[in-house]
Amino acid sequence: MNILAVLLACMFCVLHPAVAASPSPVGVWRTFDDDGHETGRVEITERNQRLYGRIIAIADPAKAKAVCRDCTDERRGLPVLGLEFLRGLRQDGDDWDGGDVLDPQNGRVYRCSLRLEDGGRKLVIRGYIGLSLFGRSQTWTRVE
Repeated sequence: MNILAVLLACMFCVLHPAVAASPSPVGVWRTFDDDGHETGRVEITERNQRLYGRIIAIADPAKAKAVCRDCTDERRGLPVLGLEFLRGLRQDGDDWDGGDVLDPQNGRVYRCSLRLEDGGRKLVIRGYIGLSLFGRSQTWTRVE
């Protein structure tokens, strides 16, 4: 193989969008409560350039059959396991925002933003009312 072929192959690997793309929140994440205890797993997917998240596992077996009793939208009465709780986030630079997150424990819907940390191994999700200043964040870890 000549030197030109090697250089072209290297340039392709560096410049190709699939290789050069920054990490994405798409995937499966371990979730934690505010005390750091694992609460379950969620799967984030992308549809029409927006992110959506669904609860795919609940750590506490006693809560596995819970339904969203306090939800005020079309999710009212649906099982929490399988529930789409994260909707419509779009990428804005290195962050994702413009969507909402549902807290199935109280039925409240909050504005939401996401950002990746630690090379895409951690996801910081922030739910808030009005301004991001008035909210709280959780950090989830990617399931490899």
